[in-house]
Amino acid sequence: MIGLGKWACNVNTMFFSGEVKFTIFDNNGTYGFDLDIPGIQVPDVTVKEVKEDDDTIEAVVQTSLLPGKDIELVVTVDGDEFDGFLKIPFIGKVKFKDGHRIAE
Repeated sequence: MIGLGKWACNVNTMFFSGEVKFTIFDNNGTYGFDLDIPGIQVPDVTVKEVKEDDDTIEAVVQTSLLPGKDIELVVTVDGDEFDGFLKIPFIGKVKFKDGHRIAE
């Protein structure tokens, strides 16, 4: 599994601008994701699909905030750094800036 651990990055959207933290974990052989956005109640996230390609994770998730809409996540890990983006319906592409590991 790629990218297991705790990570942080900066994002800038019309709803939030600042540091976001998330965890990628092994959920009984499948990927699990926890997201922490300061000051925002993060809704439940359901992982629909995850693909690994070398050092890149591509995932499709859904949330109760956008029922029936797919959110795409692409993260490419390089040691203790990463880059990538989210593609969110009605918002568009949200790029991750200064992605880095904060804990194993």
